Amino acid sequence: MSSLLRIVRFTRQLTPLYLAIIACSVLTAVASLAVPFIIGAATDTVTGAVGGRIEVGDATRTVLWLAAALLLAELANTILSNVGGYYGDVMSNRLRTILSVRYFDKLLALPQRWFDDELTGTIVSRLNRSINEVSQFAKTFSNSFATMLITTFAVLGISAWFYWPLAVLLLIIFPIYIWLTALTSKKWQVLEGEKNEQVDLAGGRFAEVIGQIRVVKSFVRERSELDLFSDRFESTDSLTRAQSRHWHWMDVLRRGALNVIFFAIFAIIFVMTVRGRFTLGEMVLLIQLMNMARNPVQNMSWVIDASQRAIAGSRDYFRVMETPVDGRAPHVVAAATAGAAGEEQAPARPAGAPSADGTPAAAAAPSADGAAQPAPTDGPMIDIDAVRFAYENGEDVLHGISFDVERGEKVALVGESGGGKSTIVNLLLGLYSPREGSIEIAGHDVETVDLETLRRNVGVVFQDASLFSGTIRENIAYGRPDATEEEIIDAARRANADRFIERFTDGYDTVIGERGLRLSGGQRQRIAVARAMLKDAPILVLDEATSALDTKAERQVQAGLDELMADRTSLIIAHRLSTIAAVDRIVTLRDGNVDEIGTPAELAASGGIYAELLSLQDSGQKKALAKYGITG
Repeated sequence: MSSLLRIVRFTRQLTPLYLAIIACSVLTAVASLAVPFIIGAATDTVTGAVGGRIEVGDATRTVLWLAAALLLAELANTILSNVGGYYGDVMSNRLRTILSVRYFDKLLALPQRWFDDELTGTIVSRLNRSINEVSQFAKTFSNSFATMLITTFAVLGISAWFYWPLAVLLLIIFPIYIWLTALTSKKWQVLEGEKNEQVDLAGGRFAEVIGQIRVVKSFVRERSELDLFSDRFESTDSLTRAQSRHWHWMDVLRRGALNVIFFAIFAIIFVMTVRGRFTLGEMVLLIQLMNMARNPVQNMSWVIDASQRAIAGSRDYFRVMETPVDGRAPHVVAAATAGAAGEEQAPARPAGAPSADGTPAAAAAPSADGAAQPAPTDGPMIDIDAVRFAYENGEDVLHGISFDVERGEKVALVGESGGGKSTIVNLLLGLYSPREGSIEIAGHDVETVDLETLRRNVGVVFQDASLFSGTIRENIAYGRPDATEEEIIDAARRANADRFIERFTDGYDTVIGERGLRLSGGQRQRIAVARAMLKDAPILVLDEATSALDTKAERQVQAGLDELMADRTSLIIAHRLSTIAAVDRIVTLRDGNVDEIGTPAELAASGGIYAELLSLQDSGQKKALAKYGITG
């Protein structure tokens, strides 16, 4: 129950809706409780007329008035229960919105390490399951449980007024029922948690397979993936059998105890009526009241079932919400959670972005307090000093890395796969923190800089363009949603993307599909280059931006990259050495250590990694030419 109370505290902004639901529940209970009294009075009036104690005319008028009162009570019950149901539906939907938005906000603030251990589909499955179960319980609770609870307490009071042993028997059944339910709940929730784990894993694999369906089909793995998916769900069958067997056996005990207690209650009512303690109308009244108390108790198992699912779901939800975040990570407080619907803030212009008149802004560097400050005029733009790093508890992948990048300089990172090149990029973006050493940008340690400010000052073009479903315009403007049409088109032109975009029927409004799958690899990369150009950050990182492209596409993308790198501090990771021939310096990495630093000409003659790679590349080119009979 503490988990459910935590949900209520977590969504205290819904208090007006909670109060409206409670008010409707109270009034609905009052209208329901009036019905037995009206029927009891009508019964006594009819028996009085039949027995000759009341004039037929008087009895007729009385029962007609009682019938009208019954109609009003029933109408009031109908209207109030539906008004309460309306507020319950609104509350349930608002609850789902708040929980979903806060969950997404939390995910956006979690450190990269957390995502390294989670499947995307599992995260989504957990969101859907947890929040649906909580919101469904909230709807059930608001539409029925409050009314049942109020009715039960009212029946207890009325029963005590008529004959106190009836109230005592009712008071006995409630703690017995709750105790037996508590015994049921502990084991039930353990089994439910095991089922949820399997369902989440299956959901995670499902999303992963659908996202990479071409790989699955090309390796003919459909059957094995289906079997794995099926095994996950089939494993829940045995858990469900054990869970259901336990639940229903305990339900037999609960309801058996209930049957015994109500046998005693009805026996007392019947005997007391025979002995003249109750009139016939009072007997009818008490029987109806007892049934009104019996239904909530019997339905309690159904409500408890929904509450247990909600408790299990809320635990998974809050397990994510309690995960420590990077204290520097920006949190987006959406209007849905703050209750300020319709209010939007204009996004801040990135540091270094051109002004409205197209004039480039001065490059800015982040400060420790999170504000973008003018970049210092001396010192390197990037300074990496004795950095050591390991993923989780593994061995170090960087062993005391040290090098710097001057302002406006183009520096390439070269080395074999696994040498630590992409890890350096991750550290530079603040996705991970060094175990030892420091990384400074414009004289500011990235560990003390607000992450939003840091990342606004770094533009990245990855090997995978990582586009989103939506239009070409939306993807180019992803880093600057407030960009004008002219700025978007200019970025596309400079990225050498405008020609193919204009060939589409819808131009910049062309929908490119999930991850941009409707575009070729070269087209996706040029959109990514245009996106980085529009962001116009003072620091640029190219993480193997052309390695997955064919020669023609590479030339087209490289032309855009050359435009992007002009007068900008650039850090380039490349496997194709032709893409870094014009850099100012090269840093070679071997097994997580800096091997050499120098100009391309210096390293070509040094005999190190760069010279080795050049030799291998030259050898490969000669073999390719010889294949076609070309020499020299």
